[in-house]
Amino acid sequence: MPQRQEGLRRPVRAGRALVAIPIAWIVAVSVIDVLAPPDIHLGPLLVAAPAITPSFGGPRTVGLVAALAVIAQTTIGVLRDPDELLSANHEAQIIALLLVGASLVIFCVLRERRAKELAQVRYVSEAAQRVVLPPLPKQLGPLPVASLYLAAEAEAQIGGDLYAAARTTSGTRLIVGDVRGKGMTAVNDAALLLAAFRVAAHRQASLGELVAYLDRSVCWDLMEPGETARYGETFITATILDIPDLDGQVQMVTCGHPPPLVLRNGRPTTMDALHPAPPLGLGELVHPQYHVESFQFEPGDLLLLYTDGVTEARDSTGTFYPLAERITGWTENDPDAFLGRFRRDLLQYVGGHLNDDAAMIVIKRPATPAT
Repeated sequence: MPQRQEGLRRPVRAGRALVAIPIAWIVAVSVIDVLAPPDIHLGPLLVAAPAITPSFGGPRTVGLVAALAVIAQTTIGVLRDPDELLSANHEAQIIALLLVGASLVIFCVLRERRAKELAQVRYVSEAAQRVVLPPLPKQLGPLPVASLYLAAEAEAQIGGDLYAAARTTSGTRLIVGDVRGKGMTAVNDAALLLAAFRVAAHRQASLGELVAYLDRSVCWDLMEPGETARYGETFITATILDIPDLDGQVQMVTCGHPPPLVLRNGRPTTMDALHPAPPLGLGELVHPQYHVESFQFEPGDLLLLYTDGVTEARDSTGTFYPLAERITGWTENDPDAFLGRFRRDLLQYVGGHLNDDAAMIVIKRPATPAT
């Protein structure tokens, strides 16, 4: 909290320091205008002072600078035309300054109101993210874990990408997925699937039974009673895994989702599914058989799960991000360190802006069992 308060005070102090610039401008223009020959009038330049103040100041600061500019213009008029209070030219300039100053103050008031609204929206978005998509714990049983969510929109915190984990008596069940579409509809679909996963993952059901239940849960959300025409409008690609606590094979069902990677001694291996299932939500159309596949996850390995926002990210030439190629040779064996390097590498590859949300999870199999 003290660090946050200090961060909020820094812009205020910077604004107070910068206000010296328009004040110095007013003083300089006033002095030069008074001393200049009668045929030279620099008073109109005073409008620059209140014009630049909104870039660092609020309504009160802008109003103060505008008032000083009006006072300076009045003083210039009196000093340059001592025989009459103010000439018509100076009166017009004063009126112009008043109008410009008032307009800028109104602009700053509206801008601050808009900034407060955006701050509130951001706060609600962050709260929604913590509820819908909370970060995975740093430890799932004996397995160290790190998760990362990169939103494509600067102001957005959540989207259609999803992940969740649930502990069982012998290991961890984990889902990573991507909802078709964008916006609040995608967020709603992601929240419903995650809720269904958290309810069902603890049951003593096989992985195939769990996936079948998740597929039905997506279909149920679309249907009104007795309705059958909307199947296929929403679907969710996903990979669901069962990771044992002890050394052993990871069980996996892939539903139209990019395959996991296992990084062993700096060499990534793609765990392609031999019998991939259709995305969740399409089961009523194709009635799939969910084949549970497995792969080895040995001590010291890193398991990488991700959404297609990673592999479909493009550089300036339109080339997709080659995930396996980029991470080959990486020596980071800690999930947090690995994700830190991955974030920097991906954002550098795309020039700092993603076209789609991206999520990634890194799980490590410890070299020695946790006690």
